[in-house]
Amino acid sequence: MARLAQTAGLTDIQQEILSTVRDFVDKEILPVATGLEHRDEYPQQIVDGLKELGLFGLMIPEEYGGLGESLLTYALCVEEIARGWMSVSGIINTHFIVAYMLKQHGTQEQKDHFLPRMAAGEVRGAFSMSEPGLGSDVSAISSKAVRDGDEYVLNGQKMWLTNGGTSTLVAVLVRSDEGHSPEEAAAKPHKSMTTFLVEKEPGFGEVRPGLTIPGKIDKMGYKGVDTTELIMDDLRIPANRVLGGTTGRGFYQMMDGVEVGRVNVAARGCGVAQRAFELGVQYAQQRHTFGKPIAQHQAIQFKLAEMATKVEAAHAMMVNAARKKDSGERNDLEAGMAKYLASEYCKEVVEDAFRIHGGYGFSKEYEIERLYREAPMLLIGEGTAEIQKMIIGRRLLEEYRLQG
Repeated sequence: MARLAQTAGLTDIQQEILSTVRDFVDKEILPVATGLEHRDEYPQQIVDGLKELGLFGLMIPEEYGGLGESLLTYALCVEEIARGWMSVSGIINTHFIVAYMLKQHGTQEQKDHFLPRMAAGEVRGAFSMSEPGLGSDVSAISSKAVRDGDEYVLNGQKMWLTNGGTSTLVAVLVRSDEGHSPEEAAAKPHKSMTTFLVEKEPGFGEVRPGLTIPGKIDKMGYKGVDTTELIMDDLRIPANRVLGGTTGRGFYQMMDGVEVGRVNVAARGCGVAQRAFELGVQYAQQRHTFGKPIAQHQAIQFKLAEMATKVEAAHAMMVNAARKKDSGERNDLEAGMAKYLASEYCKEVVEDAFRIHGGYGFSKEYEIERLYREAPMLLIGEGTAEIQKMIIGRRLLEEYRLQG
């Protein structure tokens, strides 16, 4: 079957990597994804396979044992993996955000210490910004770090930590008012935030002194991958585990990582939408009503046409955002647009595929039921649609500011 969402201008190496990932998805993920999802079971065998393929080091430079590939290559791999099961793409997403932040902002010692083991999949990354009462207002972070000699003491509660249980390295954003008066910290909260690199044991409960991962949050969809809280109670972290070695830069480091994350969420939306289209177009040719396949009814053809167009449009915007970031240019506008469009279109394509399935779409025996529960996470992950619109609107006003 001809595939939608092809990408022009790829190198032979990129095409080979994507072909390998696509085969892995078809053989190792799609046949087992729905069963694992229904049991909310961590896909350890799939993760082990991704480690063997070297995907945990895909964007990590070759000097640290990675493949040194681009964000575009990574995004296209994520698209393929999400087509198989979105939860698996979530497992590698937070890992790559932390690896990217280390590569861009870490000290040389931090890079040498973490990146080779992250490339091998031995150290698994997660990152944490959100808090229980926080929502999209990152400036309202209340978790704090206080200097105590050669250490910082961290206290607070974080929320919605993907890979919270399975990760062994968490990039945690907290408030650190060191060097700022209370008035300055209140007036410019973004300048009094710091990212700490917190090493821990995998699992739940107290995973190191002062750090507790209570357990998995039970979710509507996005199962298999562990989503948790993180509680810091006088957690002591050495000063050399401040990302980049300097306090007060955490917000900007995190936002740089989130731009990569938004491209990832856009890629996930593209992958899930593509799978929903595949399921819809296949079912429409198998299901008969009024003496013919429903695919021959004009109403269904119209749906398929709209679905395919949305898949193509979202893919094109995602590729554009990734290439802009790879070029070294600012891409918050393109990443925001791609994340916004891909997540909204994903929801719509999945719903149309669900409608094509009719009553059978409501049955857990059919894969579209799983996609229908997974798609809503993309509407809120890495910033809601409203946040993306704010970013897009502000950037447009910067670009089109009247002169004089």
